[in-house]
Amino acid sequence: MIRRFRETYRRLRLGTRLALGMGVLSLVVFAVVGASLSMYMRDYLERQLNDQMKLVQLTQSKDVEAYGTVQGKPYYGWYTASYEVSADSAVLREPADVPADADELAVVAQAVRDSGDDPVFRTAHIKGEGTYRLRACEPEPGVVLVTAAPMDDIEDTMDQLATVQVVAFALALVGLVVFGRAVLRRGLKPLSDMAHTARGITSHDFTDSARLPVRADRGNGGPEVEELRTAFNTMLEHIDDSLAVRTEAEQRLRRFVADASHELRTPLMSVRGYADLFQYAAANEPEEREKHLARLRAEAARMGVLLDDLLLLARLDAAEVEAPVRLEDADLAELVRQAAEAFRAARPDHPLAVTAGPGPVRLRLDALRIRQVLDNLLTNAAVHTPAGTEVSVEVSVESGAAVVRVTDSGPGIPAADQERVFDRFFRIDKARSRDRGGSGLGLAVARSLVQAHGGTITLTSRPGATTFTMRIPPAGAS
Repeated sequence: MIRRFRETYRRLRLGTRLALGMGVLSLVVFAVVGASLSMYMRDYLERQLNDQMKLVQLTQSKDVEAYGTVQGKPYYGWYTASYEVSADSAVLREPADVPADADELAVVAQAVRDSGDDPVFRTAHIKGEGTYRLRACEPEPGVVLVTAAPMDDIEDTMDQLATVQVVAFALALVGLVVFGRAVLRRGLKPLSDMAHTARGITSHDFTDSARLPVRADRGNGGPEVEELRTAFNTMLEHIDDSLAVRTEAEQRLRRFVADASHELRTPLMSVRGYADLFQYAAANEPEEREKHLARLRAEAARMGVLLDDLLLLARLDAAEVEAPVRLEDADLAELVRQAAEAFRAARPDHPLAVTAGPGPVRLRLDALRIRQVLDNLLTNAAVHTPAGTEVSVEVSVESGAAVVRVTDSGPGIPAADQERVFDRFFRIDKARSRDRGGSGLGLAVARSLVQAHGGTITLTSRPGATTFTMRIPPAGAS
């Protein structure tokens, strides 16, 4: 039974449960208030009756002193008698107005002598009469005056008070539960709205859109509800951002797979075509065979470089699984000078200026990978600028961080493309041949390698000045 009640209670709505809880609490409060009021009222009425009996006995004490007995009956239904009290008994003096069963009166009279108290009060039930309030006093030595007053009026008053209390408290309890539930329902409406919002989220299709079109609207709910609503909307914003990042990552992955497939398909088709030509031209002149073999080797080498870049990017993305770089003490200024010498040898049509301090720039870094970044930036400056364009490299230390700036005086990068130059397989000039423009992975690899060192690489570009700035923080500096 108790278990069934608990299960039923748990299935109730929060507003109903709060209203019932408030009703139970109110019932306890009403019971305490009603009991206290009834006790106070009974005590008050009994004190009033005691005072009335005292006044009556003051008058009757004079009769006892003058005549030895009580001469008259004070009120209808009251009884008064005088007793001669000795050590072992209380004897009624005649004549006396007493009920048929006067034992309780005698007991009270004897209690005055035994206890030594004056007066003595008792509440007793007299057979055939009902409940009476008894008062005994000793007007003169050895004589005790006993007055019995009916308590029917007090009992009737208490019954009426109890009836009024029960009816009033019951109506108040019903009204409290009914109207309290209405008030609670209104107060909990913002929570219902948030639940409705949550249900709207579960029914939202995230296939094509990563944005949540729902939010918890503002309303009257008090500071606590406002705090919950703010936290709820903040959570939705966080989910929104996470879904946006996930969707963008999925789209980038799709583009990456598509671009990688396209980039790999081109050299594979070339390899297949030159292999077929080599097969058909096997009996031809050795010079033609050598030309086909050279093209096969070039396409295979180009495909190998592309696969190496893809593998390196995958390793850098999984840096938490394996270390993508091997750190060692190195001089960044020396690496810049080595890269400049290689650039001058390979690109004599692009004048290069190197600016570096007199002393070394010692850091803990992967010299091979940083050299790869430098070669990539210099090659990128030469490939995307016309012959004769000046290129400069500057090495410095700013705020404890090593900074390398590679600048060219070419036509610059369009503003619309500057944010995407580090994306994988992105090319500014879509029509540029792959032999000259590369696969579009160079800057993506450079950024990933610099980030693996805890650094950043940024771009600023305008016509006549395009600068790539590589900054490696002092963490790890020796």
